[in-house]
Parts: sequence; C-alpha cells; structure tokens
Amino acid sequence: MVRGAPSGDLSGKTVLVVGANVGIGLEASKHFARMQPARLIIACRSEAKGKVALAEIERETGYNGCEPWIVDLANFASVIAFADKFKREGGDLHILVMNAAIALPVYQPTIDGWETILQVNYLATSLLSLLLIPQLVAAGRKSTVPSRMVIVSSGVLYWLTPAKEIETSLKPLETLGSEEWCIPNHMQSRYSESKLLNLFFVRALTDRLRSVTPLSTIAVTPGFCYSQLRRVWYEKPTFSFVKIVLAIHERLLAWTAEQGSRQLIFAAVGGRDDEENMKGGFVSRGRLVEVADFVLSDEGHRMQDTVWNETIDILSGVSDKISPIVRDYLVVPDSSIN
Repeated sequence: MVRGAPSGDLSGKTVLVVGANVGIGLEASKHFARMQPARLIIACRSEAKGKVALAEIERETGYNGCEPWIVDLANFASVIAFADKFKREGGDLHILVMNAAIALPVYQPTIDGWETILQVNYLATSLLSLLLIPQLVAAGRKSTVPSRMVIVSSGVLYWLTPAKEIETSLKPLETLGSEEWCIPNHMQSRYSESKLLNLFFVRALTDRLRSVTPLSTIAVTPGFCYSQLRRVWYEKPTFSFVKIVLAIHERLLAWTAEQGSRQLIFAAVGGRDDEENMKGGFVSRGRLVEVADFVLSDEGHRMQDTVWNETIDILSGVSDKISPIVRDYLVVPDSSIN
C-alpha cells in the first residue's frame, strides 16, 4: 500500500529539488508547488530540460513561483558554481531534496576523473549538501521548525553486503572509483553501493550536527518505481536478458513515479511531531523504518566513519569552503555505536 503524500502550507519557504526534470523529482516538485512555497527551485542538468519541467509544473499545478536552475553533478565546478549562486541569490533554504542519480552498466569517468555513478550519486550530492548547510541552518533558526535535508537512498540496501575489500579499506571511495576495480562484475552493484553511501552520509552528518542545530537530515527510499533512471538499458539497440527482466519487473512490481515521489514529500514535510526521531532516519512507505542490518552492525558503523572521513578529505580538496563548514557547524561525534 502506498500512502498519499502529506500536504501543508509552504508559504514563505524556499524549496530546492535537485534532479527535478523527470520522474520522481518532477512529481515531487509538483507536490511542493501545490503547497505554494515562496520559491521552488528545480535544479536540472540543462536549460532546455528545466524549461520543459517548468512548463509541466505550471500547467498541472497553476503555481508560478518555480525557477529552473542548472547544475551538473558530473562536474564539481558546476556544483560549486551552483552553491555560489545560491549563496548570492537563493537566500535561506528550508527544504533541500537531493534526488539526482544515475545508473550505468559500465565504467565511465567524469571530467573530474571519478567513476560517474560514484560522483553523481554520492560525491557531488554530498558536496552540494554540505555547501548548502549555512543556508539551511539560517532558515531553521528563523523558523518554528528545523529545516530539512532529504537525500534519496534506496531499499536495495537490505540486500547489499559490501565486498570485504571495500568494507575494510582505509580509502573505500578511492578503491570504488578506480578503473581497476570497476570491472563489469563489480559495476553491477555500483548503484546499490552509491545508495549505501548516501545513507552513511545522512547518518554520519546527523551524528556530527550540534544537537541544537535546527536542521534534520533524512534518507528516503522511494521504492521500486517506473522512471527514467534505468533508461540507459532501454536505449541499447539489442535485446538483452537484463532489459527483459527489467521490463517484466517494472510491469508487474513498479510504482509510478508519482507514487514514489510521495515518500520524498513525507521526508521533507512529514513527521514533524516526531522530529528527533526523523533526524538521521530512513523513510519508506510514509514512515520511519529500521535500516539494514549491516548499517547497524559494528562493521557498518566503522565503514560509515571511514567513508565520512575520506569524503571530507576528498571534498575539502574540491572546495575550500568545506573545511570551514565542518569546523563551524559540526562536532566530533560520540564514538559509541548506535
């Protein structure tokens, strides 16, 4: 059963949806538009895609406060430029939804030299999330409720066990991003691994945010939905076993993109009567659920901390704003396993 999307009044608020031009992100943006925020910024990879999404949102909702902005998560410079623009023009940020993701069957490097799925789904997503913390916290301090940072993860985590070489590595991201590691067999689990990293980021960031900081970070799975995420497999001109299996699964099991988007909306505006538990939580089917056993294990917690430290090292080399944000907004977490 898929619960309906929560509704609310977002007047006076600013909402940013990254990855908003198709599928779940577009449908979530429509839900936000119906709540009449002061500003709804939809971040897309190109101006053309942004204009098409804008027209559809306006046509279906009648909302005219939508603004298409451009960002390419496969290019760190584009992410930094986007964050700089938001600092100049965006003002306070009340809701951030990091929905952009990609799934590819083979190794492809970005302009920055990282494997594309790893950069788009995790590194660049984490970079933009961290760079926008000052705007999120500023909004939360002026509001009666904390701001929300929502990062889309996946339910595939319940069936994922990281390879021992990755779990025990001192630099798991470097290993995952290397061309040597990204053989076809390993790439089959890359999307799932990126979604595990998203959940690690949410939980690690929550552990490190000061308790009085008016910001809740939440991970969410939209469920198995029919969307354009898997379009690369359908674009292949020849038939394949994977293509046939995907088509059957989507026809029999998949939710619509609109149904999946309801989970993002709940994570963004729902559960306000349970805010403390929402922080660092994992949303599925319109409620908080327990995360996968590996994430809760000692091994999972150690890997989470290792990934966090490596992430901050990497991103500090990408942007000189990361270290000051970590210094000013985060603290050293309790070392206990929780």
